[in-house]
Amino acid sequence: MKPKLYLLPALILFSCMRLAAQDQPADTDTKEQADKSGMPMNILKVNLTSLPLKQYALQYERVLNRKFSVALGVRVMPESTLPFKKAILDAVGDDPDTRDVLETFRMSNLAITPEFRFYLSKRGYGRGFYLAPFYRYANYKTSQLEFDYDDGGGGTETINMKGKLTSNTGGLLLGAQWPLGKRLVLDWWILGPHYGAGNGLFTGVSTQTMTPAEQDDLRTQLEDIDIPLTNKTVVVTANGASLELDGPWGGIRAGFSLGIRF
Repeated sequence: MKPKLYLLPALILFSCMRLAAQDQPADTDTKEQADKSGMPMNILKVNLTSLPLKQYALQYERVLNRKFSVALGVRVMPESTLPFKKAILDAVGDDPDTRDVLETFRMSNLAITPEFRFYLSKRGYGRGFYLAPFYRYANYKTSQLEFDYDDGGGGTETINMKGKLTSNTGGLLLGAQWPLGKRLVLDWWILGPHYGAGNGLFTGVSTQTMTPAEQDDLRTQLEDIDIPLTNKTVVVTANGASLELDGPWGGIRAGFSLGIRF
């Protein structure tokens, strides 16, 4: 059996923790290191760049010693319409089917991201450039994903599909963190690509029994959804439909966070 892709970052994190333990002298503890550095060892940060995306993201970082720290991030997006919906609709153009789906689409998401940081600067203690292997669990839910299909009489009917997609990814973040006075810090996520796997299931129930012709048209609508490198399983019956997705998943972390040390 091949190992899961999302287990790789866990192995990287474990290796970094072993290195951190080896790097820390046996006769010093965290409090003594804090006294030497003159810096508080805890940092609580809010991601500024996620706010325009209707997302709220916090990260807690614990400095272990001069070179290493651990961090845990949580991102929440309450159920809402698409961020920058107008710009997305303008990019779509005059495609009526796609526009109709985007106009009514509502979603929420949750992401949890543990990471292990290795600071490259000699100053350290949560300052300077760093490398951070990380793991991310995320889920995306939708309660309003509408598809229109021909009703066979010259009109259209709509089916509303709802469901959840879950992803597990791992990656490496390059960033830099600077003090802004004694307590404030600015954390710049320069580039953090991550990759792994995702799967989801979306289902909908028809308000009326669908004829074979109506089922064929709805099946075509669902199969025409273009998601590169993703396996799609579409099932349509007289009473409803389901869309199952399974395949690679990835993204990029980037942005700015403002934090306070304590």
